Amino acid sequence: MLSAAMDYLRSCWGPASSPDGRPRKGVDAAGRQEGLLWYKDAGQLVAGEFSMAVVQANNLLEDHSQVESGPLTTNDSDLQGTFVGVYDGHGGPETARYINDHMFNHLKEFASEQKCMSVEVIRKAFRATEDGFLSLVSSQWSMRPQLAAVGSCCLVGVICAGTLYIANVGDSRAILGRLVKGTGEVIAMQLSAEHNASFEEVRREMQAMHPDDPHIVVLKHNVWRVKGIIQITRSIGDVYLKRPEFNREPLHSKFRLPETFRRPLLSSDPAITVHPIQLTDQFIIFASDGLWEHLSNQKAVELVHSSPRNGIARKLVKTAMQEAAKKREMRYSDLKKIDRGVRRHFHDDITVVVVFFDSNSIAMDNWSRPTVSLRGGGVALPANSLAPLSVPSSF
Repeated sequence: MLSAAMDYLRSCWGPASSPDGRPRKGVDAAGRQEGLLWYKDAGQLVAGEFSMAVVQANNLLEDHSQVESGPLTTNDSDLQGTFVGVYDGHGGPETARYINDHMFNHLKEFASEQKCMSVEVIRKAFRATEDGFLSLVSSQWSMRPQLAAVGSCCLVGVICAGTLYIANVGDSRAILGRLVKGTGEVIAMQLSAEHNASFEEVRREMQAMHPDDPHIVVLKHNVWRVKGIIQITRSIGDVYLKRPEFNREPLHSKFRLPETFRRPLLSSDPAITVHPIQLTDQFIIFASDGLWEHLSNQKAVELVHSSPRNGIARKLVKTAMQEAAKKREMRYSDLKKIDRGVRRHFHDDITVVVVFFDSNSIAMDNWSRPTVSLRGGGVALPANSLAPLSVPSSF
């Protein structure tokens, strides 16, 4: 059991060596940690450079994330690119962890079939990941019915052949930093659609999809929620809100809806944006909503634009935490001392990945770039303060 736990923790950090077994360059090749903060300050990708950071607030880290760079298929090494995934779990970490283990592999399989990257490839990867988690819930229904009430937002970015694909379910965001010619300023462009009932257009969409249910979205404690339960309207998982056969015992009564439903209340269909990368496009920020609760899109891109690349994801996380401390009229140094679990009263788990575009990378030999496979969220703490570890079995 102990060896399995250590293997799982190592998998969260990502490989410390390249595919040929040689150690990666840089002392933070697999990331570092500073209390509840995990980070990798700098790394190279096929498309450019990246920085990555995760801070834990929940008792169990519910944010999972990954950066993959190199071949985007299983059989054609000529299709090179970068994949970024940010998975903001809720109800537990299981769905986010499942996506981390399966989404990129599904994408490579479908890209291999089509011999290219496309919207259809990405949509199929989302569908296969959703179906796979549904199968997992079904197979473990009698033993672990609570899996039916676990879900995750899912933000995916794929950079391939000068094109940026953004796919999203939930309320994480992908924000592009674009340089304004002549002024040197940078403007924020949101490339991801948000699926949160707090937006009026999202509520209208839900009402149009459920015309026979006047209570599909309900204002509860000044927050709009689907059936008064959940703010997001699209996700991976949350099976008990998509399949009525899981809205019953043995699932705990606190999760179950009092009435049945005829059609899924939530969707797993991603909103996908295709963006040809321009010379003025400097970078893109991928982050869970924990960051955007404290920083505006524009403030985030200005901070990236005015700061050194090295460690910028960590700087964004710390800035958000400083804002969280300020809102509670406390010092940032005191906030850092608050342990996971209690920390959730001050801020959410926060995941940030910043990718800088290299305009010369298209002309360069991509083979000179390292293959990257790195997972965020591998926060290693002393044994007496580590959150209980649930070692994955079949997933």
